[in-house]
Amino acid sequence: MSSASIKKIIPCKKKDLIEMVLDIEKYPEFVPWCIDGKIHEKKESEDLIEIKGDLKVGKKFLNETYTSLVLYYKEKDKILVTNIDGPLKHLQNEWSFKEINDQTQLTFDIDFELKNNFLNMIMKKSFNLGLNKIADAFEKRAVELFKKT
Repeated sequence: MSSASIKKIIPCKKKDLIEMVLDIEKYPEFVPWCIDGKIHEKKESEDLIEIKGDLKVGKKFLNETYTSLVLYYKEKDKILVTNIDGPLKHLQNEWSFKEINDQTQLTFDIDFELKNNFLNMIMKKSFNLGLNKIADAFEKRAVELFKKT
């Protein structure tokens, strides 16, 4: 399994950052290696947003689609993501948001394993580099959309 944790201070309001993270259909516009994002089902209650959606990741001819369950716990300012279907044997990631002086401290933890052992070995070697590229893409997008001038 591959796992990592990233903590960043993003110069935007917590509410805006959470909405951006939950908008998976926009991921292809800024997330590296993300080709498509689809939301199939979205339910909202007083304290929870539940999303079932797909992300297609890879390159033009070599790509995979995986389906996830995304749960946003409003009171805890936490998003939990687990895999439902696709190339992942296991996926668990957690986004935590804490507003500090009009900025947001974002903590992102991920733990995953691919079904394909060969691809798993390749992913482990470049995992941290790829994860940092993705984290930087989220930060850059948030700054573009929400930073006050």
